[in-house]
Amino acid sequence: MVLASIGVILALLVLIVLAYRGHSVIVAAPIAALIGVLFSGAPLMASYTQIFMPAAGNFIVNFFPLFLVGAIFGTLMSASGYADHLAQWISRLVGAKKAILATAIATALLTYGGISAWVIAFTIVPVANSLFREANIPRRLMPAAIALGIFTFATAALPGSPQIHNAIPTRYFGTTTYAAPVFGIIGAIVTFVLGMAWLEYRTRKLVAAGEVYEEPSHQETTVATTMTTTSTSTSSPSRWPDRATTLLGLRGLLPILIVVGMNLLFVYVLSKKMDFAYLAEDKFGNTDIGAVMGTWSVVIAMATAILAIFLMKPGMFSTYIKGLSDGAKNAVVPAFTTASEVGFGAVIASLAVFAALQNSIFDVSNNPVVIGAVATAVISGLTGSSSGGLTITLETFGDQLAQMATDQGISLELLHRVIAMASVSFDSLPHNGAIVTLLLVCGLTHRQSYKDVGMVTIVPPLIGVLVVMGLGAVFPTI
Repeated sequence: MVLASIGVILALLVLIVLAYRGHSVIVAAPIAALIGVLFSGAPLMASYTQIFMPAAGNFIVNFFPLFLVGAIFGTLMSASGYADHLAQWISRLVGAKKAILATAIATALLTYGGISAWVIAFTIVPVANSLFREANIPRRLMPAAIALGIFTFATAALPGSPQIHNAIPTRYFGTTTYAAPVFGIIGAIVTFVLGMAWLEYRTRKLVAAGEVYEEPSHQETTVATTMTTTSTSTSSPSRWPDRATTLLGLRGLLPILIVVGMNLLFVYVLSKKMDFAYLAEDKFGNTDIGAVMGTWSVVIAMATAILAIFLMKPGMFSTYIKGLSDGAKNAVVPAFTTASEVGFGAVIASLAVFAALQNSIFDVSNNPVVIGAVATAVISGLTGSSSGGLTITLETFGDQLAQMATDQGISLELLHRVIAMASVSFDSLPHNGAIVTLLLVCGLTHRQSYKDVGMVTIVPPLIGVLVVMGLGAVFPTI
């Protein structure tokens, strides 16, 4: 058992180191999993083909549609210029002197609209650069301001978020993406306020020490320009938005409103009026609408918004057709990266030593909300992936947690919201692939910016989820 435990620890370290050094998790995860298998004495090839691949494949089967429509929507928002117009409008509305607030709000809104983190980073960096330059705020804080909007409350706390992190629990708990709306909103406010408080504190401290905005070096500019897919004006954003800027911003906001509105409409109106009895047939998986609601509502909402983008600018039809293919390609790597992490988790979970870990997790508490939060946060941190950690946790403990919650009279909606929020905490450790990408796009290093990125993406979400857990214990019927 000791040797097997060492193997699991070594496997995790290998995965973290390889991911941190920029190697694809699609390759790193099976390598790391096989290390754990070797130390445990389990069959090598059987663990890969009969455990790793089915788990990875099952994730693709269940969630690739979300990656696909999300990537296509993000690509079209970028190609149409709507994402850029929206970001520029918000930045001028808030004002350059509040560069950090403008950046966080713009990225949060794009995130809540369902655009992927990669597309948002590419879109917002030129705008944020202009804002930070105008306000003369140290550029090292820019990744943290962007990360606060992308990786925290808008992803997993706000009810209705179409991001994968908010959709995954629906398959295990029969909930919707609007689960526990009051708790989610409170958690989002706590996270946002604490994140902004840290960034404002750091701004005052760095400015008092004489630090100012510094232009990127030639090498950094080249990297960021090469990776950025949209062209953004860098004219001064400090004025109040004029009529033209406002109209463009509102047009950019419309597709996001369609995503949110259509999602809401399907969950609470259309699904109640339509007959889905055919889902009980064997060829459709012998299921019901509750089991697929989280996926269907988001896919339908995204598809509707994609159609709206086509209709809003029909003259760009050929560009949009190309965007469909580009978006589909952009969906593959994130989906398979997460699936590979899920496969890694499945292999580790199959080892005898994991039974001891499972028992230790359930020894933490007899409350499924506490167990789910701890397990999700820890596994997300170990894998460096919120969606991967979330899926591994629910694949391993989901049925037990749901049964415990039912037996104890605890709301599955509360369980959904807490676990989703817990996934976006320790996942933001330095080896997180999205963090590495964000820093690269910003032209900054871990040494320069990770301290602030970590502070806004780990501490506030943890406090936010603790607040929600506390409120859920006191007011279980909200």
